Amino acid sequence: MIVESLLGGLFGGLLRLAPEVLKFFDKKNEREHELKMFEREIELSRVRGEVEMHRSDNAVSVAELDAMAEAFKEQSATAKAGGKFVSAVSALVRPVVTYWFTILYSIVKLSTLWLAYQSGISPEGLLSMAWTEQDWSIFAMILSFWFVGRVWERLRK
Repeated sequence: MIVESLLGGLFGGLLRLAPEVLKFFDKKNEREHELKMFEREIELSRVRGEVEMHRSDNAVSVAELDAMAEAFKEQSATAKAGGKFVSAVSALVRPVVTYWFTILYSIVKLSTLWLAYQSGISPEGLLSMAWTEQDWSIFAMILSFWFVGRVWERLRK
């Protein structure tokens, strides 16, 4: 009987502790869940910030393009108001500058290659000097200015 009483008391005590143990594990799971939710909220805030940053970048780009379009319109109106001669000169500025730069660049490049040839550089060395990464960049810039820029201007109209 004493053993039964002791066992009954022991099991009763354990059964009274069981809800507290379950509460402890439930609180632990709840804290883990809250931590995961907080991490997801942080990630969502970061993504929202990136989206807002891209929106503001796009708004700035659109404003820049609008300002350039307005400047072109104003330049065109000023040239028309100045008469046909002023309009023709205004229309020739960009092509003349491009041709002038291309001719000047070609002269400098050919002179450099000629001096390198006279100093005895091998044909392979001349070829590697003839067209460098910077040359590709300048070439791409000129092509994009004359052709890609024109496409964008047509698309905006």
